[in-house]
Amino acid sequence: MIHSRVHVSDLREHIGRTVSVCGWVNTLRLQSTMQFVIVRDSTGMVQVTHKRKDGPVEAQLEALTPESAVKITGRVVDAAQVKLGGLEIVPEAVEVLNPAATPLPIDEHTGLEQRMDWRFLDVRRRPATQLMFAVQTSLEQGMREYAFAQGATEMHTPKLMGTASESGAEVFKLGYFGGSAYLAQSPQFFKQMAISAGVDKVFEIGPVFRAEPSFTSRHATEFTGVDVELAWIDGVEDVMAFEEQMLAHAIAKVADAHGGAIAERFGVEVTVPTTPFPRVTMAEAQKILRESGWDRAGGKEDLDPEGERSISAHIQQATGHEFVFITHYPANIRPFYHMRPANDPSGTLSFDLLWKGLEVTTGAQREHRYDVLLEQAAAKGMSPEPMRDYLNAFRYGCPPHGGLGMGLGRVLMVLLGLDSIREASFLFRGPNRLTP
Repeated sequence: MIHSRVHVSDLREHIGRTVSVCGWVNTLRLQSTMQFVIVRDSTGMVQVTHKRKDGPVEAQLEALTPESAVKITGRVVDAAQVKLGGLEIVPEAVEVLNPAATPLPIDEHTGLEQRMDWRFLDVRRRPATQLMFAVQTSLEQGMREYAFAQGATEMHTPKLMGTASESGAEVFKLGYFGGSAYLAQSPQFFKQMAISAGVDKVFEIGPVFRAEPSFTSRHATEFTGVDVELAWIDGVEDVMAFEEQMLAHAIAKVADAHGGAIAERFGVEVTVPTTPFPRVTMAEAQKILRESGWDRAGGKEDLDPEGERSISAHIQQATGHEFVFITHYPANIRPFYHMRPANDPSGTLSFDLLWKGLEVTTGAQREHRYDVLLEQAAAKGMSPEPMRDYLNAFRYGCPPHGGLGMGLGRVLMVLLGLDSIREASFLFRGPNRLTP
């Protein structure tokens, strides 16, 4: 008789019946009179309990190794004494679908870098990491739901470019049929072309590449970007309003689907943010920070990570809000295509979004006027020729527009209280990691 597979989480509905459970051997306790095997699938763990009596099942259980893929067929028994779910399976047949080599290359005490070498095992053995991917799925779904409800079109822009985007720094160069190509740092220019193509609202979740030799807990050389571009805006405020509403909707979806599990596995309470988020200009932020003793070494006009953490803490204390938009960054630290305020050519109509002290988004109103774009590029010492295709998008009636780029891994990091972006992705890519 063939017994169909039942997930561990559904076993209580099958008490007294014979079922098959497919999963991995989590732990083995092989005693003189009893054999206990904990089997784990993607939904939970169950104890398999067998009294030794020299039959084939005893020999099969004795030969098991941790992490072997198995199919256990047996009767589901209500067993209040079993701490693991109050159930057990009394096995009738044991099938080893794929034995695991022994010993395992990692255990619960293995450091992060070695765990990354064996990421498939690391993810499989950590229910919290499995939960993280479920949370990521709900988060993306929530963002898409909001974007689609606002009439956004999901676009898939090229990741190969014929010229280095933006300033040309921090791009990966690769051979391309005897010539050179570059991996896109961002879908920025292509999003803007879509706006010029008459697509009113553009939305994309896709890979982004940065040839940045940074070894911090928040940097990666390849990550997933969430990008939005909005046409016919009245100002950069429209972009910030879109983002805060999108995040509030997505976080509410996560809280609804996984709030209890996140509290249990990560010890984090998911708080759905109220809107609007606080807004602080860069000048105001620096004034607040200087008054509290912060001094950016070298007199640069950007915020360092310590400054971002400090201003976030100040805003949270003052308003109770975990998010803050820092607005109006100086033009000298922003790209040439960020629009300048009419009354302040040294500033930009731009923002970063900080969540609990970590920058998760950069956005701006874009400069849509061809002649002004040329001037701003020239002021930064950039030649228009390599950007000819991009600049052409603004010569024939491109509307006012703005947008944002958000790092999905950083959002997950803050949401779940993770220490490193390495843990917020399936297979991390950094300056020293191209495997597995």
